[in-house]
Formats: sequence, C-alpha cells, structure tokens
Amino acid sequence: MNISLYAISVWVLPLLIAITFHEAAHAFVAYKLGDNTAWQLGRVSFNPFKHIDPFGTLILPGLLLLAHSPFLFGYAKPVPVNFRNLNHPRLDMVWVALAGPATNIILAIVVAFAFHALPLVPAEAAKWTADNLKNAFLINIVLAIFNMMPIPPLDGGRVAVGLLPQVLAYPLSRLEPYGILILLGLLILLPIIGAQLGLNLDVISAILRTLTGYVISALLFITGNA
Repeated sequence: MNISLYAISVWVLPLLIAITFHEAAHAFVAYKLGDNTAWQLGRVSFNPFKHIDPFGTLILPGLLLLAHSPFLFGYAKPVPVNFRNLNHPRLDMVWVALAGPATNIILAIVVAFAFHALPLVPAEAAKWTADNLKNAFLINIVLAIFNMMPIPPLDGGRVAVGLLPQVLAYPLSRLEPYGILILLGLLILLPIIGAQLGLNLDVISAILRTLTGYVISALLFITGNA
C-alpha cells in the first residue's frame, strides 16, 4: 500500500490532537471530581506521548489498514480512574466518561467554524490546511460516536454502567476485560463471516456510519457550512 508523506501529514496531526484532548479531558474531569490518580501520573496533559498506546494507537490501526478491514479503529492508553475516590462514584463516573466524547464534539465544532477562515490562509498552504481541518472534523466526530458504543471499556459502556439499575449495570461492567475482543468480533470478524456466508452482517459499522453522517450534517448546519 502506497501511503504518501502528504497523506500522513494531514491525518497524523488531527488524530494526535483528537486523542490527546479526549484523554486529557477524562483525566481533568476525574481530578475535578475528586480522583487525582491520573493527575499524579501526568495524564492531565496536552503532550500526546502521555496518551499514545504503541499497540492500540499505532500498530492495530496499521494492521487493520493493511488488511483492508471494513472498519478501522484503535485506542489510546486508558486514563486510570479510581472511581471510589470520586465524590459521587456512580454519577461522577458518567461525567468522567462523557468528558472525552464531549471534548471531541467541541473540537469538531471549533474546526467547522475554522473553515470560514480558510480564505485568509496563504495560497501555498491552503490545501494542506483545508485537508487537516476536514480530517480533524471527521476524526473527532468518529471518535466521539465510536466511544459512545455501550460496551465497556468504551465511554458509552461506562455511561451505561453508571446510569443503569444495579441489576443490569453489574453484569455489563463484568464485560470490561473482554470489551476489545467483543469489538473486534462485531466490527471485523462478524462481517468477514457474513461475507463467507453471503450475508451482510456489517450491522454495527452501518449504524456507526449512519450516526456519523447525521452528526456531520448537524454540525455543518449549526456552523454555517451546510
């Protein structure tokens, strides 16, 4: 696969910013709500190297790309949160989880407004800047929606555990050690099996793409880019 340096330059920077702000937001909100675990480990930081997981951020997406996977995803280094230290553990867990996706949506809105400033960019840098903005807009929205899937350890799973009645929240929380395997099965293995059987089992990816399309349209409309 021939990946140009230009393509890398317009994808890596937006991706690093999106991941860094996402994880730093988790750490910051946890600190504000009573748990300083991430703070003490230096995770309330805009330094991307504090948040990059070598396998989840670099190797896994690269392998999926080379394998022509129907859906690409990865993950950053999880932010350590001791939920028992939070002021109101179950409710505050929800706020900590929502902080990451909410930050990505805010970044996407900021980027969408920045589209209006493109005429001010020098001609020789206009295309590179526009491509970075478009990719940043897409990456932040995809990251927010993907992370809101109700499967621990994704943020949506943590939100569900915090809001559901205990009788439902407890068994859902027990899935956390197997969350990544479940995601790999739903997003990659299931569609491959379906293709072998002549069936379209790529349901989760289709739902994510549909939701992403709705959010993109809504944010473009709100920011005057429709």
